Amino acid sequence: MPKPTYPAYNAGDFLVDYEEKVFEDVKAKPGEKALVTFHTVAFEGSIGLVNVLTAIRLQRKGFETSILLYGPGVTLGLQRGFPKLGSEAFSGHLAVNQQIGRFMEEGGKVYACRFALQALYGHGEHALIPGIKPISPLDVLDIQLIHRRDNAFMVHSWTL
Repeated sequence: MPKPTYPAYNAGDFLVDYEEKVFEDVKAKPGEKALVTFHTVAFEGSIGLVNVLTAIRLQRKGFETSILLYGPGVTLGLQRGFPKLGSEAFSGHLAVNQQIGRFMEEGGKVYACRFALQALYGHGEHALIPGIKPISPLDVLDIQLIHRRDNAFMVHSWTL
């Protein structure tokens, strides 16, 4: 078998050009809004974490940013930990919770549908990460319509 003719990768090597930026760095104009909605099961993929990181980035670009958790997405807003709340069972276990907390600390708003919270997943409002605002299932459509009316940038994710 022929031996490779290229050098092996080493810890600390760059595998891609991470510094090249192709597009302009867009910033929000005063008063612009963004909404990121999640209809996804917690820990069933990376989309929950990616969406929170996207919301943080939108907020840092100057958008007044909100997150809507509905359907299985409400499970992303639950307090977690093992063996106690807030304790990481393994490294990264609370990554989504920590990023949601960071998003709210930086001024973002997070809303969770009460119907999904109770009827679908059997949790009360006290199970949510402090700072998340529970909303009526009738508000799930209205928050999106309000953002549409306000010409907001919206990111919608659905996974099952």
